Amino acid sequence: MIAVITVSSIPQSVYAAGAISEGFAVGEALPEWIGWAIVVGLGMVFAVIITVEVKIEEKYLGVSQTSEMFNTAGRTIKTGLTAAAIVSAWTWAATLLQSSTVAYQYGISGPFWYAAGASIQVLLFGILAIELKRKAPNAHTFLEIIRARYGNGSHKIFLVFALMTNMIVTAMLLLGGSAVVNGLTGMDISLAAFLIPIGVMIYTLVGGLKATFVADYMHTIIIFVVILTFVAAVYVNTDITGGIEGMYEKLVQAAEIRPVEGNAAGAFLTMASAGGLMFGIINIVGNFGTVFVDQAYWQRAIAAQPGSTVKGFLLGGLCWFAIPFTLATTMGLTAVALDVDITMQQAQMGLVVPAAATALMGEIGAIMVLTMLFMAVTSAGSAELIAVSSLVTYDLYRTYKNPKASGKQLVKVSRATIVAFGLGMGGLAVVLLSMGLSLGFVYLAMGILIGSAVIPIALTILWSKTNKVAATAGAVIGLFCSTTVWVITASGAGGFVESGGVIDLASLGNNYAMLFANITAILSGGIIAIIGSLAAGKTFDWNDLKTKITLVEVSAADQAAAAEDEETLKRAFKFSLKGGGIMTLILIIAWPLPLIASGYVFEMGSYAVWVGISIVWVGIASAIIIFLPIIEARKGIAKVFSGNSTKGA
Repeated sequence: MIAVITVSSIPQSVYAAGAISEGFAVGEALPEWIGWAIVVGLGMVFAVIITVEVKIEEKYLGVSQTSEMFNTAGRTIKTGLTAAAIVSAWTWAATLLQSSTVAYQYGISGPFWYAAGASIQVLLFGILAIELKRKAPNAHTFLEIIRARYGNGSHKIFLVFALMTNMIVTAMLLLGGSAVVNGLTGMDISLAAFLIPIGVMIYTLVGGLKATFVADYMHTIIIFVVILTFVAAVYVNTDITGGIEGMYEKLVQAAEIRPVEGNAAGAFLTMASAGGLMFGIINIVGNFGTVFVDQAYWQRAIAAQPGSTVKGFLLGGLCWFAIPFTLATTMGLTAVALDVDITMQQAQMGLVVPAAATALMGEIGAIMVLTMLFMAVTSAGSAELIAVSSLVTYDLYRTYKNPKASGKQLVKVSRATIVAFGLGMGGLAVVLLSMGLSLGFVYLAMGILIGSAVIPIALTILWSKTNKVAATAGAVIGLFCSTTVWVITASGAGGFVESGGVIDLASLGNNYAMLFANITAILSGGIIAIIGSLAAGKTFDWNDLKTKITLVEVSAADQAAAAEDEETLKRAFKFSLKGGGIMTLILIIAWPLPLIASGYVFEMGSYAVWVGISIVWVGIASAIIIFLPIIEARKGIAKVFSGNSTKGA
């Protein structure tokens, strides 16, 4: 409602400010001071708000910043906030930008494959999350489980994969974020990359994991409101687009002028897209790595209450689906329909949404994109900050430097790591920018570099027969295999890439090179781990995890979580198998494959239904994410408003 009213009240002259016919001029949509205001000003505003919220919790709810609270949020997070945190952590710059790039390239199949190909990992991760609660209730990181099972050697190798994942995700966040800030305002791209993490560092330093959850919630609300506003601008205020009917006609005309190679009838409105399907496979494989090997998601599993874990992940995955699906179906296709003049290089940098929003709503649209992107980058960035902090604190400092570290020492190390990685994030982005790497390239390459560790890590928590040598060899040899296939395919071997034997960013970025290497990574790592484990024939006693992984400062909440009824957790595990499995089959097979196999090109009615599904989905997801955490936190909110401090009690 807010979005519809806002859009309806904007004068037509404001919309016209986009000057569609003039194309998209990089750095000229907004004055540079707006970039500084959002990157620095908005960052500081959120830092202050979250810091105040943390202090209120300490004063009125009796929350104290022990090392366990700082890194696990006391393991007391309920379903709504868990779902919101997952949506926020999974909403990267790529979620908002790359999803619309593939819509611009392949039509409606792009948004679908981006959303479906990256939501099933979260849905399936719920299985690992509940198994972690059952088998390793004291864990702070997933690497503690690996060390308890396999020893220090394997632990160090998987630590490299974990930190590499955090660096890749952080690089994508800042590559996309700084490119859009520069593209819309002209602000220096390197400065933007350095300044974006500053506000995040402040509130993460003060409040730890719980502060990032609260920030995630607030940021996600803003992202949903902006998406709903764009939906209203395209389909309700129809002066520029002509609404659903006008969009349909423009997209049909666009296909006649610029038919999509590999799509049925060259149409934008078809799921039968060779390029879209290829992207979908790369997307599915690559994103398993950035969920299963990313401590940020394990941390959300650790922080959630046992009874809320599976529901939080399933709900979070389904609500997240709406963000790339609806945004890209709306704005990516609007860029096509309005024939926004951007180059494919600009599209790969993530400038499709900014260009479409500027054409559609002028400066207001550009500011909204910038705000939405800043929310996504900072909230996902905070998840990466606290994830790296936990890895360094528990898997380096406590494991190898000071096994008897006190809670205060661990918090001190956590905060020092947050500062160091926060400052280093910008430097990493600048290095990648100087190498000429785009958001699109890094996004497609991530599975090649970390995909081989996915199945070995999953088997570590799921299968008692997993062998340490087999699991470790699977990850390492799988990485070697995937990079070898990547380079060989890029060189032109097999005839899939026309590179003339030259290996450069262009040939390495070819879809076939990316596809074969991504598939090689996940399959080779899994095959080696499974066959090697079967050959070894040893069985691990899960009870060892409970004795080898210990808490530092035990709270009443931690004790309650550890004593959670085993039958309750078993039921949750079965629910996660059914829920995650069924939704995966629907999103990957039952929904898309009939449309692909039939070569169906959407008519006006079916396009309207498709758009309607996206709008309803994002509306329901918005309501769940906005209201469920408030409902679940109503007692705490009432306690704060009562004004009764717990200090000194």
